[in-house]
Amino acid sequence: MKHNYLNNLPLDAAREIFLSAADEIGFTAAEETVPSAAALGRSLARAVYAAISSPHYNASAMDGIAVNAADTFGASERTPVLLAPSQYIPVDTGDPLPDGTDAVVMVEDVIDDASGSVTLRAAAAPWQNVRQVGEDICMGDMIAPTGTVVTPALIGAFLAGGVTRVPVKKRPLFGIIPTGDEIVPPTAEPKKGEIIESNSAVFSAMLSGWGAQAKVYGIVKDKKELLAAALDTALEECDAALLLAGSSAGRDDYTSEVIASRGAVLVHGIGIKPGKPAVLGTAKGKPAVGLPGYPVSAVVVMEQFIKPLIDRYYGRKAQPDETVEATLGRKLTSSLKYQEFVRVSLGCAGGEFACMPLSGGAGVITSLTKADGILEIPQNCEGLEAGAHVNVRLLRDAREIENALIVTGSHDPIIDELADLLQRAGCGFRVKSSHVGSMGAVHAVRAGQAHMGAIHLLDGETGTYNEHILREYFPNGGAVLIKGVKRVQGFMVQKGNPAGVRGLADLKRVRYVNRQRGAGTRVLLDHLLKRSGVSPREVNGYSNEKFTHTAVAAAVAAGNADVGLGIYSAAKMYGLDFIPLCDEEYDFLVASAYADHPHVQAFFNMLRGEAFRARLEEMGGYRIGSPSDE
Repeated sequence: MKHNYLNNLPLDAAREIFLSAADEIGFTAAEETVPSAAALGRSLARAVYAAISSPHYNASAMDGIAVNAADTFGASERTPVLLAPSQYIPVDTGDPLPDGTDAVVMVEDVIDDASGSVTLRAAAAPWQNVRQVGEDICMGDMIAPTGTVVTPALIGAFLAGGVTRVPVKKRPLFGIIPTGDEIVPPTAEPKKGEIIESNSAVFSAMLSGWGAQAKVYGIVKDKKELLAAALDTALEECDAALLLAGSSAGRDDYTSEVIASRGAVLVHGIGIKPGKPAVLGTAKGKPAVGLPGYPVSAVVVMEQFIKPLIDRYYGRKAQPDETVEATLGRKLTSSLKYQEFVRVSLGCAGGEFACMPLSGGAGVITSLTKADGILEIPQNCEGLEAGAHVNVRLLRDAREIENALIVTGSHDPIIDELADLLQRAGCGFRVKSSHVGSMGAVHAVRAGQAHMGAIHLLDGETGTYNEHILREYFPNGGAVLIKGVKRVQGFMVQKGNPAGVRGLADLKRVRYVNRQRGAGTRVLLDHLLKRSGVSPREVNGYSNEKFTHTAVAAAVAAGNADVGLGIYSAAKMYGLDFIPLCDEEYDFLVASAYADHPHVQAFFNMLRGEAFRARLEEMGGYRIGSPSDE
């Protein structure tokens, strides 16, 4: 395409020409590995997964005594329980939970006896005041997907998850070439006619703020051959070149000619003021830009072209600071003593923002990495009711949140894998997922709080999955069911199955770890128990609930339970043995209003693609439904 010398191309058109050319020459990030602690501000080249669980042992959450909860049952104000010295062990916050104990009683609730025994006036529940293995992060969980910019909180999450080095996108190196006969290095006493060269320092700082690096070369006089040699050196040593001044149409302005001699001038002259005489081109397969000599003009060009170029290199979007009004998803209570800053997740379905407070426990660092904004509760306020309209200070661009695809419902690692693949493909939107169980997905879609929900709900009468949900909850329409994957559910047990689990009847004698109410896996268990004549009350650990398959696997791997029902990929991830029970369908309930939405279509196109099939094979225990299944 031919471009006229010093034309007046509109800004958007000029930017598109330049960025498209950068794509064509492959101006994109290479990968390098850096220490996690030194990764602040870097962009992840690949998804990062936890190498260990956090905490990686069962830890006391309080100062007090570790006990076997069963020894305290029946304790009350009227019927206190006396524990002998052999029945408790003193512990401090953070101590490993001693073998043979499963709960901690706070020191404030312990009445010492002169003989060494203690009196309790309230029973302890199993796992009370205990941070169980994987409470914050489960081994194998995706801590952050491709393209995530590393924050201080995310560094903590990496280290907590045992990840000491992370793959990041290599920072692009820009060679900066100051030019001009009148340009001199910074000095306190410039002579008449000398102009202090300060632009390179300004642009180096701007590049650093945008995640790039700069190498400043010596000042080049206004001679074509000198400028050409300097450009050759910069292109050999750097990823892109910026030539300062010499971009106009003056007698000694050679930038455009030199760039053209090494590649192509794409645009020379842009319809902006200041900044019109900029030169946009490529040279020796790398971006080469001639910036105007006037600092303000050059800064405008940097902001309008170089920053988008770096963003395109990293595959990221800008995140301006702003606030939005949102509807609070659940009641928040607050102390009157403090001004409180609550980390929230934001979603936008139906054109309105909704915010959900994230877990605020002192040990839950992932609430920082997942937060979209901060909700402030002022001092002397008791809290906020669910449904209240609140102002949220954004930690992300409001447009990014509005543009997100909200997927709620049953947990499965494939949601994270699909989100990562979409980011790798440059989809332009985030997938925001929350694990609220299959029935939670049904209610969220029906209430217009999510674009779609992941479900695997068995119809006990017909033995089929999910179809009955449309009949029961959407008799007049409002949702469609789109087939997802078929997966294997079964018992996850420790290697070698030391507890000897063979079937459902064994759950009466071993320690079981369950999923939360409303989860499809919980519904499946209840169905299997009923069919086998086993009462939930007979299951040892039926009330011990986890919200994800990996959390169940972590509990079994840590020895907190002997068996849990879950998917094969979670068992494989934790090195557990797996006893298959049944195949099931993990499908997606999509609100009719969003069935044809581009984000939804992109999600399912990726699900049907070869890249996702390859990941499923690596994970194990899945297969994509055939077209006839749909």
